[in-house]
Amino acid sequence: MSILVKNNIHWVGQRDWEVRDFHGTEYKTTKGTSYNSYLIREEKTVLIDTVDHKFSRDFVLNLAAEIDLACIDYVVINHAEEDHAGALSELMARIPGTPIYCTHNAIDSITGHHHHPEWNFHPVKTGDSLDLGNGKQLVFIETPMLHWPDSMMTYMTGDAVLFSNDAFGQHYCDEHLFNDEVDQTELMEQCLRYYANILTPFSPLVTAKIKEVLGFNLPVDMIATSHGIVWRDDPAQIIRQYLAWADSYQEDRITLFYDSMSNNTRMMADAIAQGITEVDPGVAVKIYNVARHDKNEILAQVFRSKGVLVGSSTMNNVMMPKVAGMLEEITGLRFRGKRASAFGSYGWTGGAVDRIQTRLMDAGFDISLSLKTKWRPDGSALAECREHGRQLARQWALHPLEAPRPITTTQVTPVSAMPAAVTAAPQAAPAAEWDDDQAMLCTVCQWVYDPAQGEPDQGVIPGTPWAQVPDSFLCPGCGIGKEVFEPCGKAEEAA
Repeated sequence: MSILVKNNIHWVGQRDWEVRDFHGTEYKTTKGTSYNSYLIREEKTVLIDTVDHKFSRDFVLNLAAEIDLACIDYVVINHAEEDHAGALSELMARIPGTPIYCTHNAIDSITGHHHHPEWNFHPVKTGDSLDLGNGKQLVFIETPMLHWPDSMMTYMTGDAVLFSNDAFGQHYCDEHLFNDEVDQTELMEQCLRYYANILTPFSPLVTAKIKEVLGFNLPVDMIATSHGIVWRDDPAQIIRQYLAWADSYQEDRITLFYDSMSNNTRMMADAIAQGITEVDPGVAVKIYNVARHDKNEILAQVFRSKGVLVGSSTMNNVMMPKVAGMLEEITGLRFRGKRASAFGSYGWTGGAVDRIQTRLMDAGFDISLSLKTKWRPDGSALAECREHGRQLARQWALHPLEAPRPITTTQVTPVSAMPAAVTAAPQAAPAAEWDDDQAMLCTVCQWVYDPAQGEPDQGVIPGTPWAQVPDSFLCPGCGIGKEVFEPCGKAEEAA
């Protein structure tokens, strides 16, 4: 079914609700995508792009129901990848000899994909035009490396529609076609995810090409993308957003990602994040396990962030493979103007942290001091992690922070030493006066410390009251320290 875009322009593309992997498994399309093809019927009839190769037969059948295929005068291919030009073989078998307009580089790509060098190719360059009749033309604008060497945009005069190829698009499937018809939050999330994961390496080219297009002083009433929605309501908004994203973009945000063999590095990540938030409550902090989270979401968060912390256990004196893979992708994306630091737990050697730090430096990050912890972090090690987070929060702050407050230790005064006026008033008993047989509940994971059993794995013998449990004690359930424990009775009342 076709959809009217504007005047004599119709969308004749294909929605793909099911697709979840793009470019192999490089990109996870959590919202599906669309393959946008456009049919222009002026005095001349032109088809701009086709659809993904797996929909070739359906595309040609649907197009034949819309128009006599023999009436198509020209085919324009803005980009030769299979998700744009995949149906060409099926189509050209029905209309052999029809001129195909594309860049010179695209001829090589199309021939490489479809193996038909005999097709009637017409290479174009920036400024070339094709007359449609009715006073309208198609004007071609080369956009090499946005994001392939063969890429171009096509502008239609009269209707002022820019067929923008991959630029300004998003992998986002919806029954509605236009930007003002869909969920705006979802739309912009997918736009950012698309830019961060696909176009970030080419940000300098994005800026230069947008300025070049704007320099033509052509009115743009619509931007018709190759994937996702068509921008008809204030199409300049996505152009402005691209210019912002291309300019060493960052928000007041810090992303931590890691992989961990025994949860030791996870404990470090949690403690570092706590320290960051303690000093700078306004900063957004996100933590991801690369083995369990969507890698494209992590990369989008890194793109948004002013700083990133990368953590890994040490395995065979190197980092965990999924962390190494993520760093390889980050290096290729060439983020600019961001801070970074490495952290991790190790046993025999700490090679992972050193290698991460080196990779971050090679990737162009401004490096801050790294942090290693040997074996499972105890209370003092977690305190060091929190202090590390505090220091990074101050170093990476984008705005003035309050002066650090001195850390004081609360002294517990025995009841017998308190003034009579104080002891006479009803009040909760201090922590040191809890009953020796009082069980303590971890408010994070609900693990219960029973003094009668102690915790032999941490050297706490049976019969040890909570007040005598070392401050370095960590909850066996979640790995957090004594500060999250409450007397069982008190925790139950609070609940």
